[in-house]
Amino acid sequence: MTYQETIDYLFNVAPMFQNIGAGAYKEGLQNTRALDEHFGHPHLSYKTIHVGGTNGKGSVSHTLAAILQSAGYKVGLYTSPHLVDFRERIRVNGEMIPEQRVIDFVEQERSFFEPLYPSFFELATALAFKYFEEQQVDIAVIEVGLGGRLDCTNIITPILSVITNISLEHTQFLGDTLEKIAREKAGIIKHGVPVVIGETGGDNSVHQVFLDKAWAMDADITFADEEDEIVSWQDGTYETRHFGTFEAELRGLCQEKNTATILAALQQLTIDNAQLTITPSAIKHGFAHVCELTGLMGRWQKIQDSPTVICDTAHNPGGLQYIAAQLHNTHEQFSISNSPSSIRIVLGMVSDKDVRTSLSYFPKEATYYFTQASVRRAMPAEEIATIGREIGLQSAHEADGTPLSYPTVAEAYQAVLRDTSTNDFIFVGGSSFIVADLLTFLQK
Repeated sequence: MTYQETIDYLFNVAPMFQNIGAGAYKEGLQNTRALDEHFGHPHLSYKTIHVGGTNGKGSVSHTLAAILQSAGYKVGLYTSPHLVDFRERIRVNGEMIPEQRVIDFVEQERSFFEPLYPSFFELATALAFKYFEEQQVDIAVIEVGLGGRLDCTNIITPILSVITNISLEHTQFLGDTLEKIAREKAGIIKHGVPVVIGETGGDNSVHQVFLDKAWAMDADITFADEEDEIVSWQDGTYETRHFGTFEAELRGLCQEKNTATILAALQQLTIDNAQLTITPSAIKHGFAHVCELTGLMGRWQKIQDSPTVICDTAHNPGGLQYIAAQLHNTHEQFSISNSPSSIRIVLGMVSDKDVRTSLSYFPKEATYYFTQASVRRAMPAEEIATIGREIGLQSAHEADGTPLSYPTVAEAYQAVLRDTSTNDFIFVGGSSFIVADLLTFLQK
């Protein structure tokens, strides 16, 4: 099999949540435990850090990996979803798993796993855990796929658990209240393993869920938003109580919360429990070079200048609220420094998100190019355009005034470039899959 044939096989033989949503979700850990036993429990051969939460877990996972790499550790990193290439999910010191190892995994193991009818994520997780063992990593940063308690990454016993935040997502699986979702995500808290909670949003019931679970598991618990570690923050420059002053490569309003979470995690790992040795210079280097060190893409990522093009993978109301605030700020800055200027937004979402709430956050002074990603979960461009118009978002128009929507991200992006002057600002996002289609198009 070629690599592309192997990937096509994986996408077709195992249901993939990234593409089809609920039909790919498998509750329970039976398959995961069977695969883990078959491969000899590989995750027991290295330390792990487990990162869950609604938003920010990708940024937190990549930044922790970058810092650990900078400290001299050999680091595995398992994240999801991928944007362009499946191998983005599985990295060692920033390098993607080789194509041949993916081919070998399928060819050598398909006779075992096919009768299990595993999900795509179950297979990917088994491959990641085994590959990290083969590569003799010192530590692996493992991002939760969905939820926590029943997520197939939850067979590990980490040296630290991290839960970034809680907001409404995947309510058909995790529950329809913040408290119910918090219980599912608290399921990654292990006996005697310290846990860092990034933020609870001032919700006392969510706060109590985490306290109760930590007490039941005899786990030290830290709430990062109560630590006041960050003394000051402006445009990516942080002054902190214990870690000095440093520049962070990841910008955007949401990153202040993520940074507070990361610093609380580092406090646990290096000071309170002294599990690892990480110097201040390693912390500074990791924060400043996270994309280069780990291959992270799609977090307020600049595509080009003149006009400025930014993309971001935020995809639910909790994350998009930060993006919308950032867009408001950006528009004000561009209006001051680039006159005349306008903000144009290429936007698409998936049908199983709260689209109307998400759209309500976005600036009404922008011009919108509504589109859809190339996955079955994508909301049709015409449908999202209709919702947008109902709440006052202005679509791009034909010469006769007819509102436009675009069947592919590539067509929407080409259209916005045609309409844009060098002083304008373009944002592309609304879904990980919109960003994935954009980056794929740009690589052709």
